[in-house]
Amino acid sequence: MSSALPDEAEASDPASRPVTVPVRPTAPADGIYRAIRAGIANGTYAAHARLPGEHDLARHFRVSRPVVRAALDQLRREGAIVSRQGAGSFVRPRGASPAPGFAPVESIADIQRCYEFRLTIEPDAAGHAAARRDATALARIEAALDLLTVATRQEQHREDADFAFHHAVAAAANNHYFAASLQALQSHIAIGMKIHGLALLGPNSGLRGVLEEHRGIFAAIRDGDAAVARARMDAHIRRSRDRLFEGRLLDLSMSPP
Repeated sequence: MSSALPDEAEASDPASRPVTVPVRPTAPADGIYRAIRAGIANGTYAAHARLPGEHDLARHFRVSRPVVRAALDQLRREGAIVSRQGAGSFVRPRGASPAPGFAPVESIADIQRCYEFRLTIEPDAAGHAAARRDATALARIEAALDLLTVATRQEQHREDADFAFHHAVAAAANNHYFAASLQALQSHIAIGMKIHGLALLGPNSGLRGVLEEHRGIFAAIRDGDAAVARARMDAHIRRSRDRLFEGRLLDLSMSPP
């Protein structure tokens, strides 16, 4: 696995930044995100129009392609653009095809339910990603992993990079139901990730161990090992849940009539 990291001054971001929904783009991509967003709003990029390719956008804005990908990923999560396999990214008409939604998180039990649901979809998504990924999909997963690596070295937890990693894995499965489900759960997942991240900080930081879990998932996907990718994603989500709940899960049994 590549151990190359983005420039730390470019990739770092204050750990104290509050979690917002949708997740705020990473700092290097923020300007690109805003520029494309403005272009969509003012009609430069019309509804249904195809955006320039990643290479052309990178050359135009004088940034690297991973920076462009991060900006485009944020626009996809917000529903501003949609990707079509082999064709590129297109501007979504306003009000078209709204993303599915879930009731807001109202309790710690809902966070546990969210983990429970993630365990039904993310391990399979990782398995399919290992079987179907291409170079572009791997680059997106690794870009998020690089951000997590830099944050870990700085003893920080990046919820945005964490979600970007999981969303990139789901997208690599080349089944839009996986990616759309994660996108719809973004605010719910962000809450769990925020609390989990706080639990990792302190004198006995668990950040490096969690980073190794992410690295293991990426390695299995990169190597095309679907069974291992599925098992490692399942173990990672279970460990995250157990760290957050300190091994004491709630009894979600329905009350008898």
